[in-house]
Amino acid sequence: MEFGIFTMPLHIPGTNATDNYERDIETWVQADKLGFEEGWIGEHLMIPWESIPSADLFLANILPRTQRMKVGTGAIIMPLHDPRDTAIRIAFLDHLARGRLYFGIGSGGSLADCEFWDVDVSKNEHRRRTREAIDIVLKIWEEPGPYEFNGEFWQFHIPAPKPEIPLYHHIRPYQNPHPPIAVAGLHGWSETLTLAGERGWIPMSINFIPRRHLLSQWAAVEAGAQKAGKTADRRLWRVAREVYVAETDEIAREQALNSVMTQAFEGYLRPTFLERNFMDVYKSDPDMSDDEVTPEYLVDNIWIVGSPETVTEKIRSLYDDLGGFNTLLMITHDFDPFERWTKCMDLFAEHVMPNLRDLKVGAEPVPAPAD
Repeated sequence: MEFGIFTMPLHIPGTNATDNYERDIETWVQADKLGFEEGWIGEHLMIPWESIPSADLFLANILPRTQRMKVGTGAIIMPLHDPRDTAIRIAFLDHLARGRLYFGIGSGGSLADCEFWDVDVSKNEHRRRTREAIDIVLKIWEEPGPYEFNGEFWQFHIPAPKPEIPLYHHIRPYQNPHPPIAVAGLHGWSETLTLAGERGWIPMSINFIPRRHLLSQWAAVEAGAQKAGKTADRRLWRVAREVYVAETDEIAREQALNSVMTQAFEGYLRPTFLERNFMDVYKSDPDMSDDEVTPEYLVDNIWIVGSPETVTEKIRSLYDDLGGFNTLLMITHDFDPFERWTKCMDLFAEHVMPNLRDLKVGAEPVPAPAD
């Protein structure tokens, strides 16, 4: 098994933004030193809790501060960007990364972000824009032109080179043919993850969901792969999880329940999901009431919290329940005091990661246990 971090980020609104960004950077530098293989950074524009508005700018700052860790946009919200600009910026960033870059894309789940950009979520416009935008990006990377593109949302042309003057489209990614593409899924049977399976992209399962939804998400990846005549590759599957490690189970539970993990759920995620009628994503039992989804339920059923021994056992159990996956992504947090979080990462790297390296999956699907 490999390990990475995923920074949403989660910062309490009204706190010092500059200090928050510095702690995010410190977390990534520490992760690189501790041996985490990869890091992913979120992007939102109108969410104070998730306060980084530009994934590629953050990664451009991170690259010279790290040595080995691969970095990924998690994700570029495709409907909110001109795909011509996205193609050029990501290709340029790939050169700065010298191949250490993953290109995570998404349609965006924030109504405020979409409203700010006049994207009509009620008509599924954000998803239609995403499909068109990624096709444009790939076309720009793969075809030098000249050609015209006339889509539903974007129309443009790549001009022909002028033989007498060196003016032409020339920026291509460092990686051939382009950085690996990744997409994340929120719901159990995710249309986005079906597309990932169909196109051979990296599927990423979000950190909120219980085992039953994770199994449905992998089934969606397999369905997409089968549609395209491919075999879904579990070596690509990333599973994100809230992880908190302390010296004992009791200390870990108490600190997790009295931290930004709980504050973010109660002050941001719960009211947001209630408004969108999305609380089912948390429920291990579909008959649970919304009121039963509490921080205590999360720490006992969704989050991975405990001593190094307990956390190791819980991750191994998750791996077995799902039939195998390649990479666990640890959600990062801005604890107060911050030293609690840095210590958590140290304990995870020293006492958990080495004891799970024996977990390996191949390209062939591994049947998960039946419910």
